[in-house]
Amino acid sequence: MTVVLAAAASVLFGCGTYLLLQRELTRIVVGLALLAHGANLFILLGAGSPARPAFITSDGGPYLDPLPQAFVLTAIVITFGVTTFLLGLAYRSWVLTNDDEVQDDVEDRRVAARTRPTEEEADFAAVEAERVDEVR
Repeated sequence: MTVVLAAAASVLFGCGTYLLLQRELTRIVVGLALLAHGANLFILLGAGSPARPAFITSDGGPYLDPLPQAFVLTAIVITFGVTTFLLGLAYRSWVLTNDDEVQDDVEDRRVAARTRPTEEEADFAAVEAERVDEVR
C-alpha cells in the first residue's frame, strides 16, 4: 500500500513538474495543483498507518501523530489561495492579450540581443517585439 502511494506521489510530482515548465498559463496552474497534491500525499505517507485514528486508542498503544494531517490541511488552504490568485492572473492576461501563453520578459530580450543573432532569429525577434509593443 505504501509503495503504491509513493508511486502515485512521484507520478504527481513528475506530471506537475512537466506541466509547470510549459508556457501556457492553464498548464502552469494545473501543474502547480498536481505538485501540491503530490506534496500532500507525500506528507501523509509519513503520518503512519492510515487505518488508525489520531487520538483514540482502544488497545492502549501509542497515539498517531496528528501533525502531518494539520500540515496537509494548511497546505490545502494555501494551495487554494495560490490557485485562485494564479487563475485571476491568467484571466487578466487572457483579457489583455487574448492569449494563454506566457510572454518573454523585456529584460530577457535585451540580454539575448547582446549576442549576434542570425537573420532568421533577428526577423523573429522583430516580429515578437512589434507584437509586444502592440499589446502595451
